Amino acid sequence: MSEQPAGRVEAIYITAVSEEPMLSLESVNAITGCGLEGDRYCIDEPGEKSYENLTLIEQEAYDYLATIDLELPTNALRRNLLTSGIELNPLLGKEFTVGEVRCLGTELADPCNYIQGRTLPGVLKAMVGRGGLRCQILSGGTISVGDRVQ
Repeated sequence: MSEQPAGRVEAIYITAVSEEPMLSLESVNAITGCGLEGDRYCIDEPGEKSYENLTLIEQEAYDYLATIDLELPTNALRRNLLTSGIELNPLLGKEFTVGEVRCLGTELADPCNYIQGRTLPGVLKAMVGRGGLRCQILSGGTISVGDRVQ
């Protein structure tokens, strides 16, 4: 069985407050068991949300939306990392790396009504199975735009 090819980090987004706009960064510190430094999901103690320290979404999901006239900016679905060239759903339950950071895919990140309310009618339905991946950061470090996802 062959492994899928490595992908690439195309963009990094964080926000300290849930309702605030996502900020674009060139690099960010990923903290083991906590999340991305400065992000709303960076938690400093283990608990029920410690499995969702980091969220990823494929550029290809946004490309698909554009083909059905639902074009959105790449921070609209409020995921931390925008990737290209790698399918994220097969990483569910698997360890992988983003640059020097080791992650575990813990849950598919299907869009919710909150995202539907912040975007366009039809996005929720269109993104089923394309909403990205929630991950736990197993070993921290720096993530930068251009890093490999493998």
